Amino acid sequence: MSRITSVFWPTHKALIAYLTVGYPDIETTRRASTVLSDSGVDIIELGIPFSDPLADGATIQQASHRALQHGVTPQVCLEVASRLRREIATPLVFMTYYNPVFHYGLEAFCRDSTGAGINGLIIPDLPPEEGVELEVTTQQHNLDLIYLLAPTSPAERIATVAERSRGFIYLVSLAGVTGARQTLPRELESFARRVRQKAEQPLCVGFGISRPEQASRVAKVADGIIVGSRLIQLIEEDHSLTSLKTFTLDMREALEK
Repeated sequence: MSRITSVFWPTHKALIAYLTVGYPDIETTRRASTVLSDSGVDIIELGIPFSDPLADGATIQQASHRALQHGVTPQVCLEVASRLRREIATPLVFMTYYNPVFHYGLEAFCRDSTGAGINGLIIPDLPPEEGVELEVTTQQHNLDLIYLLAPTSPAERIATVAERSRGFIYLVSLAGVTGARQTLPRELESFARRVRQKAEQPLCVGFGISRPEQASRVAKVADGIIVGSRLIQLIEEDHSLTSLKTFTLDMREALEK
């Protein structure tokens, strides 16, 4: 059982939080990670800023842009992860795009990620048909490579991801980009059920989740939720991170109802 898989158990729904490393600065990333860990978050996704984040909406795009302006590189992200690993026990996942990983070198990136205390990778623009080499490399370095599925994924893609994703499967709630939304698609439950028929891994839903009532709804059909854009907004609005803590505790409570 991997460190990521260990957070999933029958009576517990996982709360996964996303932060863009270096937004608005490195120290805030560190403080926010501690707040999230102390407030019931089970896994923290650390976003490596990238200049062309195709899967991300305006909030995370802007956060990535500002982090890049401040000189945040994959090496800096590794250093941040290493520091966080000494401070919190929460599993850490890098979320990034394939270009930075390829440029760094697959072997070197996986080796250094493990050395920094990272437990898994999420790469939205890497389809499983092109992921074999990275799958092998991540397994050699005890990293879970987590694949994504969208509501538009055909049965063949669902079967492939069910066979090869490790840690959990990331269910994209809608066909689009990340971002806080007032409502989630009506088809979400049927989508989750379709994947559940093929997959034994935990299923976690992301993209659009920003309210406790949404968390409660998703918890009925999935094993966890992923929240990102709303957290970035709260950090921007309240640098004391009090609002971030309150929101996270509310989401944790909603998942436990």
